[in-house]
Amino acid sequence: MTELGCVAWPPDPIDTARLVLRASEARDRAAFIELFASPEVGAHLGGARPRDELERAVPAVPGRRRGLFVVELGGAMVGTVTLERRAAERPGGLRPDGDRAELGYMFLPRAWGSGYAAEACAAVLGWFAASCPGEPVVLCTRTANSPSLRLARKLGFTEVTRFEEYGAEQWSGVWSPVAPAG
Repeated sequence: MTELGCVAWPPDPIDTARLVLRASEARDRAAFIELFASPEVGAHLGGARPRDELERAVPAVPGRRRGLFVVELGGAMVGTVTLERRAAERPGGLRPDGDRAELGYMFLPRAWGSGYAAEACAAVLGWFAASCPGEPVVLCTRTANSPSLRLARKLGFTEVTRFEEYGAEQWSGVWSPVAPAG
């Protein structure tokens, strides 16, 4: 995926009512390993990865790339929100003439059900709308992942298409920022 050219990276941390969204740091390594080794998280993303493999592969400062926010609660990482480019040739990109920004997220199971994903994703969408005025964002998820579909709709994503990818039916929606009046 290409970079989000309209934004400087890394941005200043984003504070919400309960969370801090920031760039990855070395102290996040154990949480990254826990996230990718989690069978609950992996159930929605093609399976968990073996912990011993992750211990060898995850760098000292994991997730240090443009578009990845660590979601911190009470000083500890509980998940990630990503905003990256979805290549136009991939299904669900919604624009055959170019790629689109795509929102993604993963949270540790202990953080599920508390509204952290909605709070963090809404903050990232707000930041992106201010940084890249008028640029829409896509979100793709398995249709079988009903909590993710509920969140997409809560965030204001509108269904555009369904398609097959990774051996499962996928839902693709688009979010468009509201243009400022003036």
